[in-house]
Amino acid sequence: MYSCLFSMENRTVVVTGGSGYLGREIVRAMSDFGAAVVSADLQPAEHTGERIVSAVCDVSDTESIRRLFNEARETFGRIDVLINCATYGAGYGPLGTVEQMSDEDWAYGLDGAVGTCFRCTREAVPHLEAAGGGSIVNIASMYGMVSPDPSIYGTSGANNPANYGAGKAAVIQFTRYCAAHLAAKGIRVNSVTPGPFPNPNIQQDEAFLTRLNSKTMLGRVGQAHEIVGAVLYLASGASSFVTGSNIVVDGGWTAW
Repeated sequence: MYSCLFSMENRTVVVTGGSGYLGREIVRAMSDFGAAVVSADLQPAEHTGERIVSAVCDVSDTESIRRLFNEARETFGRIDVLINCATYGAGYGPLGTVEQMSDEDWAYGLDGAVGTCFRCTREAVPHLEAAGGGSIVNIASMYGMVSPDPSIYGTSGANNPANYGAGKAAVIQFTRYCAAHLAAKGIRVNSVTPGPFPNPNIQQDEAFLTRLNSKTMLGRVGQAHEIVGAVLYLASGASSFVTGSNIVVDGGWTAW
């Protein structure tokens, strides 16, 4: 009875940000568990796996998002799951402090965090409803729950601006709102909140990584594949009675 609990067979999944560090692992996992997957990004990546299609999509542009969903449905006949992983930001660096950030950077960073989820969700709803319901999984951030600790960043260059956390907090609230208002359509909406998952190909500041490791109960940062379990759970039938929830995958960072 339970051997297929996490199966994604006969489901079509759209993953925005599918070329990113976490997005690539999510795409691979959905495919490995049997789904047809559309991996959408500004610069599509080559994926290995059966029934994975790469698509160009600009999540800041409604028309681009509409084309993505229409093409996904034309290709696979239905859309069952949307995973909102794409994000973009502004305000990083010395001009990203609260006292110096421009109105334009503030608005752009907020839009990159939560506007992307809003637009993709809005355009996905008719397709999910046509399939008889489905699941939406939004990728939030621990900085939507707690503030960055300035003492660990130093001169690492990884300082996190206020508009990112504000936007990711909005993602968690938007998730709850959509869960309440889309339940009647058979659409479940949940979020996953990653903790520290630095891309090792980009972040190689050992002193910074040591400080980052020390912030988690498990004493280390996450590896990309460790986000997959929570996303798969929420995308699959294993979570059929779960909506409006936020699963935190942070090594214990936000629990102390």
